[in-house]
Amino acid sequence: MLFSTSPEYFQDAKTELLGAYAANQAGPVSVHRLGPDLGRLSGPGVHIGQLAGICRDQPVVFVKHLTAERASLPLPAARDLEAAAAAVQQVATAAGGDEFAIQAWVSGQNPVPYGSGELARRCTAALADLGKKTGHAGLPRTLSLCLTKTGLLVGLASPAEQLSDWPGGRTRLAKSDDQVSRAEFKLEEAFQAFGIRPPSSGTALDLGASPGGWTHVLRRYGITVWAVDPGDLDDKLRHDRGVRHVRMTAGAFFRSERQRFDMVVNDMKMDPQLSCKLMLDAAERLQPGALTVMTLKLSAHRPVKTVRDCLDLLRRRYRVRTARQLHHNRHEVTVVAECR
Repeated sequence: MLFSTSPEYFQDAKTELLGAYAANQAGPVSVHRLGPDLGRLSGPGVHIGQLAGICRDQPVVFVKHLTAERASLPLPAARDLEAAAAAVQQVATAAGGDEFAIQAWVSGQNPVPYGSGELARRCTAALADLGKKTGHAGLPRTLSLCLTKTGLLVGLASPAEQLSDWPGGRTRLAKSDDQVSRAEFKLEEAFQAFGIRPPSSGTALDLGASPGGWTHVLRRYGITVWAVDPGDLDDKLRHDRGVRHVRMTAGAFFRSERQRFDMVVNDMKMDPQLSCKLMLDAAERLQPGALTVMTLKLSAHRPVKTVRDCLDLLRRRYRVRTARQLHHNRHEVTVVAECR
C-alpha cells in the first residue's frame, strides 16, 4: 500500500502504521520511505479497505492518502511519457471497469522531463483510446500516478479507500475575494474531507475566533455564530447580524455564560492538552450530539503520543468521529467529534 503524509511527520505516520499492525497474525509488516511525503506499507494480510478503516477508526492521524500499488516503472522507462501511459493502460485494463479518475503528483524533485499535469493529460488520452471515461475525481476508482526519484508508481483505489479524493491528499481550495484569513481553508477542507456540514439552524460557538476566519466559513453555511475572542474581528463580520462578538477569553466565557450551542469550533493557538480540557468545559454548553471541529497544535516532541492523549481527554465528553492531519494543517491535526 502507498501512503502519503507530511514530510515532517513521516516517522510519526510510520509509528502509527506499524503500531496498528503490531498484532498482525498474518505476519510482520514493514514501512519504506519512497519520497519526502510518500511511503509503502508492505506485508501479508494488508488490504487497502482494511487499512482505510484502520486509519479512520483508530484513527491513524498522520496518513493523508492511500492507494494500492498496482505497477511501478523504473526511472529510465518512466522518462518516456508514452511508456508511462502504456503502464497506466495496463493497470486499467487489468482492473476492469469503464470509469477512472486520474490523479498525478510528484513526491520530491521531479525526475522526468514532463510534469504531473502533462502525465495526467496523456494518460487520460490513453484511457480514452480504450473507451474509458475519465475525470479528476468522483468516479468509482482512481488511478494514482506518483513520480518519485526512482520512477513512476501506479496505484488504484476507490475514493473511500483513498481517504482524500485529491492527488496525494493535497487538497487545493480557491481563495475567495472576501476571505478573512487563510485559516478558512482548514475548516473548509475538514468539511470536505470528512463529509460534514454545520447544522442548518441553531447557533455555533467559535472559540479563539479573531480575526474571524472560521466564523466567516460558518456564516456562509447560514448558522448564527458567537465569536469568542478578546481580539478584533474583521470588518466583514462586525456588521453581520448573524455574528455576536464576545470580547473575552474562552475560560472567562464559560464561567459567565449559560447559553447552549449546536456546534463548537476551536482553532486556538494553545497547548493541545489545555485546549482539550477547555473543550470539556465547552461540553457543558453543548446540545447532545453537537458537532465539534478543533485543531490540535503540535510540537516536535512526541506528536503521536500527544494526539493520543488529547483524544483520550476528549472521549470523556465526546464521541471522536475521526482525526487527521489535513493538507492545510501544517503542524496541526484536525479532530471531528460529537458531544455525548
